[in-house]
Amino acid sequence: MPNADSTRRSLPDVFATIHVPGPDASTLRRFLAFIGPGYLISVGYMDPGNWATDLQGGAQFGYALLSVVLLSNLMAVLLQALSARLGIATGMDLAQACRERFSPGVNLLLWLACELAIIACDLAEVIGTAIALQLLFGFSLLTGSLLSALDAFIVLLLMGRGFRYLEAFIIGLLCIIAACFAAQLVMAHPPAGGILHGFIPTTSILTNHTMLYIAIGIVGATVMPHNLYLHSSIVQTRAYERTPDGRREAIRFATLDSTIALSLALFINAAILIVAAAAFHSTGHSNVAEIGVAYHLLSPVLGAALASTLFAVALLAAGMNSTITGTLAGQIVMEGFLHLRLPDWARRLLTRGLAIVPVVIASVWFGDKSVDNLLLLSQVILSMQLPFAVVPLVWFVTRRDMMGRFTISRPVAGLAWGVSGIILVLNFKLLYDTLMG
Repeated sequence: MPNADSTRRSLPDVFATIHVPGPDASTLRRFLAFIGPGYLISVGYMDPGNWATDLQGGAQFGYALLSVVLLSNLMAVLLQALSARLGIATGMDLAQACRERFSPGVNLLLWLACELAIIACDLAEVIGTAIALQLLFGFSLLTGSLLSALDAFIVLLLMGRGFRYLEAFIIGLLCIIAACFAAQLVMAHPPAGGILHGFIPTTSILTNHTMLYIAIGIVGATVMPHNLYLHSSIVQTRAYERTPDGRREAIRFATLDSTIALSLALFINAAILIVAAAAFHSTGHSNVAEIGVAYHLLSPVLGAALASTLFAVALLAAGMNSTITGTLAGQIVMEGFLHLRLPDWARRLLTRGLAIVPVVIASVWFGDKSVDNLLLLSQVILSMQLPFAVVPLVWFVTRRDMMGRFTISRPVAGLAWGVSGIILVLNFKLLYDTLMG
């Protein structure tokens, strides 16, 4: 198996900088050293793009699409576990592995696809942050979009202090999001029977065209392509022993870390849909599909003045969180595919600028209403780029010449290829429906 040398380290500034206790330490202490990367990647599974699809699904169809939220989360758990395995077993992140194994032409295509996905994701984060600032403080969407660029300085400050500070900041914001939605669930009083029934798949999801379209959007908004590149890199920030036993333990702990973190993402995504179902579907507001409309209706419908404020605070925290992981993913992709390094501030402002410009143009020329259409467009773009990350990842982890003793088993490989096939079919379906109107 190849080992990362000093010239091929992913995120070289923080490579193996987080101490892992020695063999004499307890299993719990050693596991605690690996907690962090899973929460960074979980951010991508609850960004503002997810909110639009979850809100629309809950408002129109009640709890029926909870099964899709659960399915997409299980798919994410598998794919992120494979991503962590690739990074730890080979010493390369997904972008570096692509550069080593594919031709220059294929790598250029994969790089462009991933960059487009990152820009689309960043677009959703700009819109989400701008909407949250508008709802909380009355800023215009144009002003909020421009203010969202200031988070570049937060990233620079945290990265300068150490990777653990970055992880702690993200976990703190995740706790705020979870607390806000936990409170909203209490206010909404959703029926337990309806929730449990919603987690059982139904054939109506496939036969109802509108429901299927939203279901595909939920899958596309949940499984983020850039997260697969990100996870394979940041697991290498741990200073685990680069031996077979050390890698085996690191894979086990990294998988457990991401599974726990994605369980939190499942709770938040399900909570968004459940709150929308309880507040809107059952009260005659099934046409709610926009974040701003949901904000203004929540407090009157639930009879709790704090409900709308908690909703906006959680949205702001989600937008801020997502920008950080988007920055790291952009750096990993650019360095991995092109061996091109840009200063952190330059990379951040570049990706942020590419996302802010469409929002500014749309809000100036077409008004605030057009921004919601941009948010949905960003999720379609993300969904289209997903196969370009999933297929290479699954192919790599099934190759013994790359993974050695850490090659996944045939049953797991079959499951992984099955998930890839589902994603491909759903994405082709989404593309066809989008092009055909």
